[in-house]
Amino acid sequence: AELQVAEAVALVDTLQNWTVLDKIIIPTKNPDKKFIFGKGNFQVLTEKIKKLPHVTAVFLNMERVSSLTKKELEDAWGVKVFDRYTVVLHIFRCNARTKEAKLQIALAEIPLLRSNLKNEVSQLAQQRGGSRYIMGSGETFMETQNRILKEKELKIRNALEKLRRKRSLLRTQRRKREFPIISVMGYTNCGKTTLIKALTGEAGLQPRDQLFATLDITAHAGYLPSRMAVIYVDTIGFLTDLPHNLVESFSATLEEVAYSDLIVHVRDITHPETILQKATVLSVLKNLNVPSHLLDSMIEVHNKVDLIERYKPTEENALAISALCGHGLEELKEEIEKKILAATGKKILTVNVNLEGPQLSWLYKEATVQEVEVMPEDGTARVKVIIGSSAFGRYKNLFPNSKI
Repeated sequence: AELQVAEAVALVDTLQNWTVLDKIIIPTKNPDKKFIFGKGNFQVLTEKIKKLPHVTAVFLNMERVSSLTKKELEDAWGVKVFDRYTVVLHIFRCNARTKEAKLQIALAEIPLLRSNLKNEVSQLAQQRGGSRYIMGSGETFMETQNRILKEKELKIRNALEKLRRKRSLLRTQRRKREFPIISVMGYTNCGKTTLIKALTGEAGLQPRDQLFATLDITAHAGYLPSRMAVIYVDTIGFLTDLPHNLVESFSATLEEVAYSDLIVHVRDITHPETILQKATVLSVLKNLNVPSHLLDSMIEVHNKVDLIERYKPTEENALAISALCGHGLEELKEEIEKKILAATGKKILTVNVNLEGPQLSWLYKEATVQEVEVMPEDGTARVKVIIGSSAFGRYKNLFPNSKI
């Protein structure tokens, strides 16, 4: 419970100008009941809130609170009541940069608008009698509003579908150029962006020490030890009990993961709940229908080891690193390269070519030339290349006498 409260406080601290004045751990009854708390606990809570004159809202760290309960509590306490869904949604709203993230948030807001509408309609019905229909249209206020919401939802889904198609087009183009794609995933605030910055040397990346700093998928180019160019993809962080609608809204963003060549799972090894966080990430990946070969080849990285003395990973094959201090990054790059070569069927070879023939220009066009060592005395060159298996097959057919 203490760790859950700590995470709830971290969520609130993520928001500008929001501060936690006090916190309390109280047992809850069945969340489906109208009242979440027993009478005694409700009394304790009410007194506590009344004693804090500066309180403007109460955050109940539960996934969803029904609109009926929310209204009852707000009436009793005289302040706004938020649940996990509304707080996380608000963080998303503040962090959305791209058109796609904004659309996904608008989609996640629809269920909230629906439950608010039910609430408003029942209040209006109690306040006044009279005609339920609008201007003789034969449609009640509730029906009109629901229809508007349905139309809005359809519009958003269509716009997201357009973006999805555009993305799959970009994906095809990337495939043609044969850049291997590495998805970097992990629980929120585990150090994904810091790690990508360290692996790519991209100075423009500004990691922020807060939950959900990255909402959109962003791609960053980097090089492996053999000088092979790869694309690192930074993804949205995970959270336990992340409301289902939110995950669904962001599935378009996370879809990209299924198309990567390798997944790097980053863990904040200093976090007391690191094992639970790992389980959360793995269960979300399974729900996203990520292909099993990607789950099997996944690299697990234990980050922030600079904060623990003489850390040794207990899990087999896990790599200990500090993205901030650069510790263990060379080993990680080598491991990534090994897995990428296996996943993409690429090979690193040295071939002897005749400089008068078309071999060298063919290799420049069809493979990644790493280095060329010219032997002027016999008009040949030794060429180190990274080449895909199908291109290698064509090369052997075209130049059967080439020494490899």
